[in-house]
Amino acid sequence: MTRIFSAAIMGLDARIIEVEVDLTPGLHVFNIVGLPDKAVEEAKERVGAAIKNTRLAPPRKNNQRLIINLAPADIKKEGPAYDLPIAVGYLLASKQISFNPESKIFVGELALDGKIRPISGALSIALMAKEEKINTLFVPKDNAKEAALVDN
Repeated sequence: MTRIFSAAIMGLDARIIEVEVDLTPGLHVFNIVGLPDKAVEEAKERVGAAIKNTRLAPPRKNNQRLIINLAPADIKKEGPAYDLPIAVGYLLASKQISFNPESKIFVGELALDGKIRPISGALSIALMAKEEKINTLFVPKDNAKEAALVDN
């Protein structure tokens, strides 16, 4: 199992969301659990296409069960900002990339070609990351100036 961190926007505040990725052999399944809305459910298609179009092995390529848990489960997960952490978590779990994801937050919507689209709430996420002493925040390039308004 692999764990990546992301964030949920709740009003003007942000909260850490754990994106847990469990990858096991078996008939192909790609499920997202943890109170996702329709946009989060659709991440399955965006993530799969983005990974395939960047010439990596997408979830459908091999017979494997991919379960994504967005925790805590009692917070409604809304919007496409979970695309990037789901993709990164899958790539780590499938050993296509390797790095230590601790103390890092990932947010971003994926285009089908693998480009990363901007998200809402980058400033709130950066403020929360600073409060939580998380030292690295991965945001879309178009959100970089907004997130950089927060020192460190």
